[in-house]
Amino acid sequence: MIMENIIIVMVLLAVVSGIIWYLVRSKKRGGTCAGCPYANKCAGADKEKSKG
Repeated sequence: MIMENIIIVMVLLAVVSGIIWYLVRSKKRGGTCAGCPYANKCAGADKEKSKG
């Protein structure tokens, strides 16, 4: 029972870590909308870049 809980927690931590890693990497590349194929080309990207 305890081993099953540990495995579930480890899997959830891996998924959350992967999501955070993806978002940080996307933000460093200049994307404003994670997962959007047009993140660097949309009007929202220009507004975010002009803020500073």
